[in-house]
Amino acid sequence: MRGAIPGLSLALLAAERGARLYAIIHYLVHGQLGWFGLTMACVVPGYAAQLLSILWFREDRHARSCWLLVLHLLQLGLWKRWTSQHGDSCRYWDVLRMAGSSARAGEVLTQLGDVCVLQLLEALLQTLPHLLLQAYVAVAVDPVGFIPGVSAGLSLLSLAWALVSYSHFTCLLKPGHLSLPAVAMLCLLLWRTGMLGTRVLALVLFARLYSFWVFAVAGVHWLLMSFWLVAQQTDIVAQPCRWRLFNGLVGAVYIFCYINVRPGPSKTRVSVFYTVSTQGIHYSTWM
Repeated sequence: MRGAIPGLSLALLAAERGARLYAIIHYLVHGQLGWFGLTMACVVPGYAAQLLSILWFREDRHARSCWLLVLHLLQLGLWKRWTSQHGDSCRYWDVLRMAGSSARAGEVLTQLGDVCVLQLLEALLQTLPHLLLQAYVAVAVDPVGFIPGVSAGLSLLSLAWALVSYSHFTCLLKPGHLSLPAVAMLCLLLWRTGMLGTRVLALVLFARLYSFWVFAVAGVHWLLMSFWLVAQQTDIVAQPCRWRLFNGLVGAVYIFCYINVRPGPSKTRVSVFYTVSTQGIHYSTWM
């Protein structure tokens, strides 16, 4: 199963990127310039992950290359090369080649863990906004449209898989944990897909009925989650300004899904998260 994970990740990324490109071309060809511009705007946040990749290259003292810069501008830099926790460089497809070697299992695990972290960052910054936009188009604007629905579905699946991969490898990095079987990974994928799908659908339906009031509801949820993170005294980031920024960003992520940012048992935190999220969905439905 460990060797199949990078292949599935790469396949989902390729399918999601292809559907996004097709959606952009579809809007442009049919003269829907508004949706074309918004879809293109969803691509911009993904460059934050590309910038992080470039910074990692510089920290490893790699020679500057025009080809490397072009790949990052095309948002292919994270597929081309990643930095492991030990400072070594590896190619994403090198991980595919090495995955079958049991002798290098520890190195592969470390590299795949880094890939999952960066893949999750890109999914949250780029795939999630695209998912929300295409889901709104498919539900509220063009219910019979095939392309926005397919693009939204692949984005949902890609985001869910990024979350599953991240959770799986953070678990594997702990001593004594074994690789999850394929059935368990499938259950996690279904759970994440259903969880994200219901939240996205609730926001889209709320936006269809109440227009811009959806930003007020999402804003209140974001504030509650951000203050909750502050109350937990997370110490992942030491600097005060970056600590506030980290809590604000993770609070925005908590509108859609839960990510454990503290070590130790998380049953109580998960219960609080789902209580707030469930009450928010019920409130939106009754409105």
